[in-house]
Amino acid sequence: MDIAIPRIPLGEWVEMGIDFLLVHFSGITRWISLEMNAFLAFFEGLLLAVHPLVLIIAFAAGIGFMTRKRSLTIFVFLSLGLLWNLELWPASMSTLTLVLVATTLAVGIGVPLGIGCAVYSGLHRVIMPVLDMMQTMPAFVYLIPAIPFFGLGKVSALFATMIFATPPAIRFTYLGIRQVPKELVECAEAFGSTRTQRLFKLELPIAAPTIVAGINQTIMLSLSMVVVAAMIGAKGLGGEVWRAIQRLEMGVGFEAGLGIVILAICLDRVLQNMVSRIRTRTNV
Repeated sequence: MDIAIPRIPLGEWVEMGIDFLLVHFSGITRWISLEMNAFLAFFEGLLLAVHPLVLIIAFAAGIGFMTRKRSLTIFVFLSLGLLWNLELWPASMSTLTLVLVATTLAVGIGVPLGIGCAVYSGLHRVIMPVLDMMQTMPAFVYLIPAIPFFGLGKVSALFATMIFATPPAIRFTYLGIRQVPKELVECAEAFGSTRTQRLFKLELPIAAPTIVAGINQTIMLSLSMVVVAAMIGAKGLGGEVWRAIQRLEMGVGFEAGLGIVILAICLDRVLQNMVSRIRTRTNV
């Protein structure tokens, strides 16, 4: 005899929660969407207002100055020049805008939460299971709640990307602070430093390389979300890839995918150089 077990209406509860938020907070989300759209358009317009060659030279020179590596400078100049030659420059700047803004928001949320987890063990016990769920959840799922609140377009893609890319910033910040040698912490306490002084003058400077590595991972996750976000109108290089998939244009899809790889390599090399420099300073 089969025992009838009632089905838990989890999906219905989620929909009820989203409907409640839409009814009571739709005005706020609509305002956020308008303001964020205007900001993204302004930032992207600034990048497109400058001639591509000037911007390519500026990017290559800036990365060369930061890294002191001639080979990387040449690579950045040639690879960005390739994007310009392939007529992917506007799409690249659109993707770069989305990634930089999403990363800034993710870091602005993730680093303070990571510090809170390192300071308060209770917060760590609450946050970590949530991060496990966020990192194992398929990327497509993040698009579902974003669309009702912000509609189709870049703002929904921005917030979905931000949520998807936040966990590394939290985890690496927590890990960096927790890895500070206990001897140094005890020494600081012996000299009478407060919790705030110990955090900002000892723990965060030592944890800085790990935190920057977490920011690097946040950027990479943001770039990995670009193609998924194109499904809801994010455009950019992800939009080019999605369009190529729909039309079975393999060559166009390869070119746009190569553009995403180029942006990822450029941003990754800059962050890696920052990590090595910070480690050198802290070791000294």
